Amino acid sequence: MRDHVVIFGEMLWDCLPTGPVAGGAPMNVALNLHQLGLNSRLISAVGADEDGEKLIAFLQEFNLPLDLIQTNTDHETSKVLVDTSDPENIKYTIVSPVAWDYIHWNKELDQAVEEADAFVFGTLGVRNQESLKTLIQLLHHPTLRIFDANLRPPFYDFEIIETLLGFADILKINEDELEVFADYFGTEPTIESLCAHLDQHFPMEIICITRGAKGAVIYQKGKIIEHPGYKVAFQDSIGAGDAFLSGFIKTYLEEKSPEEILDFACKLGGFVATQKGGTPKYTLEKVLDTVK
Repeated sequence: MRDHVVIFGEMLWDCLPTGPVAGGAPMNVALNLHQLGLNSRLISAVGADEDGEKLIAFLQEFNLPLDLIQTNTDHETSKVLVDTSDPENIKYTIVSPVAWDYIHWNKELDQAVEEADAFVFGTLGVRNQESLKTLIQLLHHPTLRIFDANLRPPFYDFEIIETLLGFADILKINEDELEVFADYFGTEPTIESLCAHLDQHFPMEIICITRGAKGAVIYQKGKIIEHPGYKVAFQDSIGAGDAFLSGFIKTYLEEKSPEEILDFACKLGGFVATQKGGTPKYTLEKVLDTVK
């Protein structure tokens, strides 16, 4: 059974009007996969401060392995200021620099990625050259490499994105990111046009485009598979895309069909949208009972 997944990138406190909430897309994915029964490990960093201690304690509540999380004595634990005035369009102000901007390579990280069944990475976690250098070293392993674009202006650079696309086996973007990608690559802002261009220039197996409440699409070698999503009792969108990706990874590693992959990923994303915050505790049974 393929179930070892390593995730690289940010872990942080989302500072909401109601108080701080643990977050960060890579951390959310690691926690979701762990709750789904996979062996997930997070490569990240916290500061040697109270916020870092609390973030580690939060992960311990989920029994997530902590061995690949570094402590940086020179930079503080990450914080993000969150504007929730529009619950369906959350806005973030990401403080910089922070501990995970300085993830340093070591043999333990290298071995973890080499032995993993999948390796997940994005753009925000490599906004600093130190972490980017580390990621590039880790991407040279022929592990299944999953690129979650997760664009957070102004913290992305398309020269770097093109480099990362060259390593990606699977790309996941959302509707807004599709338009940004299309503008950069000079294609029509449609799934067919952008995906055909990316498929021609980068060696990817699958491109997945999420469409919020409207579901998601898989593009695979010219074929498009769609899912309309599930109607749910919406609470907020925080972490829903991360949950979708986690469901995608679980079913992809189980060698499910594209239709089955999309169905479960949409269910999990929909379930998290019914909960407040991006990292609710749940069981698989609860997900399946809630979203039908």
